[in-house]
Amino acid sequence: MLEIGTKAPEFELQDQNGDLHKLSDYLGKKVVLYFYPKDNTPGCTKQACGFSEMYPQFIEKNAVVIGVSKDSVKSHKKFEENHNLGFTLLSDEQLDTIKAYDVWKEKKNYGRTYMGIERTTYLIDEKGIIIKSFGKVKAADNPSQMLGEI
Repeated sequence: MLEIGTKAPEFELQDQNGDLHKLSDYLGKKVVLYFYPKDNTPGCTKQACGFSEMYPQFIEKNAVVIGVSKDSVKSHKKFEENHNLGFTLLSDEQLDTIKAYDVWKEKKNYGRTYMGIERTTYLIDEKGIIIKSFGKVKAADNPSQMLGEI
């Protein structure tokens, strides 16, 4: 994971609507930047729905929530529509941002070893500095945990 107190790596990625987003677009706001393995899977759906339900509270605290996975823009759009998500999902199919944030890890499941995204959440301040980082987060608890951190 990236160190607290360091500048968060800039990115430029497409959201579920094909619009480009850069981290620098959010200067002046706190950013909850969370990385998750896959759209429309049980844990990722719980996490996304939790963030979506609490999103108005994040906005009240001058914060935005941004989810990032290696799924396509089309997959993100379907995920958003299936669950009525009210925040930004970014597609990083090339893994550039995922690797820059050090969340591309070796994983093991049922004796199989593979590379994948380790569920990780960063809290970035109004100046683009990482102020909190959480690795191997529990999907269902992460939204309320992050709201509490802000």
